[in-house]
Amino acid sequence: SRHSQVFAARALVLEPRKLDVGGMCNGVLAGLVSITGPCAFVRPSEAALIGLVGGGIYQAASTAVRKAKVDDVVDAFAVHGACGMWGLMAAGLFGDPKVGLGGNGFFYGGDQLQTQMFAALLIVSWVSGVSSMAFFVLRQVGMLRLSGEIQRDGADIAEHSPRKAYSFSEVKVMEVTTCRATGVHIAMKPSLAAPVMDVDLAVSVVPHPHATMAGP
Repeated sequence: SRHSQVFAARALVLEPRKLDVGGMCNGVLAGLVSITGPCAFVRPSEAALIGLVGGGIYQAASTAVRKAKVDDVVDAFAVHGACGMWGLMAAGLFGDPKVGLGGNGFFYGGDQLQTQMFAALLIVSWVSGVSSMAFFVLRQVGMLRLSGEIQRDGADIAEHSPRKAYSFSEVKVMEVTTCRATGVHIAMKPSLAAPVMDVDLAVSVVPHPHATMAGP
């Protein structure tokens, strides 16, 4: 339900109103990340609700990051940061002590929420501090970002192997077929000048040595 929630929102409501498979997959991850923390302490119905809310939090965080013009092409913060924080808080909200799963949620009169909030503060402080120091050092030695030339051409070419996800230069000529009506050979060869997903067919007609061409 989390993936369909995000998929429907991006297809029908949010601009540019397109079918977003990546968003659907991240919606699945958003639900899973949201329930990871409290999974041992909540009932299945609560788990479904936590995952459903996680889908909405993912979409809201993703939209906010884009509006802030932050470069997060895979929505890592929205999935793991925002939904992870929601899962941390959900462990303090849900979980009935009477069920015997070890829950002590705020909705059932428990006091686990304050512990979760303190944990969130520690996590944010630790991650922010350590990351800032690491980023500072990387920036000083010129390793924080790729060069403008590499960013323009694509990191696949400079950093990865294989250098391309799709090879457009290894297109093989299709087998020659024979037309039953005329008895001629027809060789169909994809044009190497065009991408594979938009192939132009170059057709060459070769007379069959034993074929007789009928007149009009």
